[in-house]
Amino acid sequence: MQQLHANISSDGLRAKSNYRERVELLRNRVELLTGKDKLIMTMYLSNGNTYRQLAQLIGINEANIARRIHKLTERLIDGEYIKCLRSRDKFTKAQMDIARDYFLMGLSFKTIADKKRDSYYHIRQTVLKIQQIINP
Repeated sequence: MQQLHANISSDGLRAKSNYRERVELLRNRVELLTGKDKLIMTMYLSNGNTYRQLAQLIGINEANIARRIHKLTERLIDGEYIKCLRSRDKFTKAQMDIARDYFLMGLSFKTIADKKRDSYYHIRQTVLKIQQIINP
């Protein structure tokens, strides 16, 4: 293989290729998100907005935007919810909804319980059961 540029090593090309693949994977998985998280990730990945621009548009601190994007990126690349999707035949729809809220959206047990009109204990038990299945 010819080198594209004399200053770029094959390791550098591999790293760039890996980075591009991760960005493309993120772009495809952004559809799993909803609301403000989906908007933030779309603006960051597709429109190329900076943390500063996003912070000004949304009205929160630049560090909070950076932290939020980092957490969402981790969850979308190889998070627990992706493992749940790979094993979705082992879960009911209600369990998948709870997994999505907890692992992807980052909601607390209490928030999920309020949202689902269920008990904190039941949500906690469901998440523990899901974790046992995806992490044997």
